[in-house]
Amino acid sequence: MFVYNIKFNGKALVKLLFVIVAIAVTIYFVVSAWKIYNNSFKVKDEITSPDIMQLTAENYTNVLKSVHDDLDSYIGKKICFTGYVYRAIDFKETEFVLARDMIISSDMQTLIVGFLCDCKDSKEFEDESWVEITGEIAQGSYHGDMPIIKVKEMKKIDKPENDVYVCPPDDTYVPTSAMF
Repeated sequence: MFVYNIKFNGKALVKLLFVIVAIAVTIYFVVSAWKIYNNSFKVKDEITSPDIMQLTAENYTNVLKSVHDDLDSYIGKKICFTGYVYRAIDFKETEFVLARDMIISSDMQTLIVGFLCDCKDSKEFEDESWVEITGEIAQGSYHGDMPIIKVKEMKKIDKPENDVYVCPPDDTYVPTSAMF
């Protein structure tokens, strides 16, 4: 029978554990630094953008102003938003404005704003009925050149309880042509 008598030197054991932990931490940091360095110099040329721009009550007038100011940048872009059907006397049978009421004063005076739309099925929707449309921005003509939405899809919705009104565009609005 063999009996082993092993003596542990406490200080040497602590030093050995410290060296092992230090090596493990060093390896971890070196690998992490290499991954960060390797990924930081990759050029990401592809900027993904939404296929369809969603308009909300918050961005409605900023986008409307931006499209009117720089129509060429928006032609062919897809857009989806809600509003109510508004028709003027001199519109064609297929034309209407997908309108929202913009608050112009503190006593809640409003002005109708919106995009001119063209849809062959627009006769099915009554004036002031709320709809959601998806379409494509094109150059149209109504007393001069202006944007027009060529409607691809149009469906009736209930009048929203909130977000019925829109505010005027900010003085600091950011053009959204880069978002497409």
